[in-house]
Amino acid sequence: MTADFIPPRLVIFDCDGTLVDSQHHIVAAMHAAFGANGLALPEADRIRRTVGLPLATAIESLLPAGWPSVGSVVEAYKQAAIAQRMVPDHCEPLFPGLAETLDRLEADGFLLGIATGKARRGLDFTLATHGLVGRFVTLQTNDVVPVGKPAPDMVLRAMAETGAVPTSTVVVGDTTYDIEMALNAGVPAIGVAWGYHDEEALRDAGAPHIIKSFGELPDLVNELMGGTICAR
Repeated sequence: MTADFIPPRLVIFDCDGTLVDSQHHIVAAMHAAFGANGLALPEADRIRRTVGLPLATAIESLLPAGWPSVGSVVEAYKQAAIAQRMVPDHCEPLFPGLAETLDRLEADGFLLGIATGKARRGLDFTLATHGLVGRFVTLQTNDVVPVGKPAPDMVLRAMAETGAVPTSTVVVGDTTYDIEMALNAGVPAIGVAWGYHDEEALRDAGAPHIIKSFGELPDLVNELMGGTICAR
């Protein structure tokens, strides 16, 4: 690497709870999966606190101690999620200001990526629904990177794919798992105040910055990375 090499600047977003509000569908699919297996339905707040973890890990944390078949609940959840996407009015709304923020970041020379607990099929559906296919140059999902959050693997793989380095990368997410993933990868983290973990939890996890709206993000990431550069 030469002394004048300037690595690409990369913003990695979480999806559920950061880009889109999918909590109602996640809770409904989890309830369907537990009901199909004759289990008591976990409280919605407990389910929301697992969003972002690998699916099997999330489900295992919600199951009664000693439950013998995590796999059957995982499979039932997947089938329920697929059935939801077949409903014509299925919607995971974008959080306000996202489109304008992506435009600004791209104009400022940033590459965009996603690191999510969603499966690739679900992420592709979400991006297509909102006309976001092609906006993100690296997509990391738990069926591609089996070691999920809060391990650093998805961030490390995203940097490897784009040529970014820790000092030119930032992770934006709504859960402690996102913050811990970023810190484990040696990457700055920005929490968002509108997601599924509260601000106190994000700060306790090590988030030095928390934004109240997407409109705050471009100036903050430019400040963290030394100002704007020409778009590539």
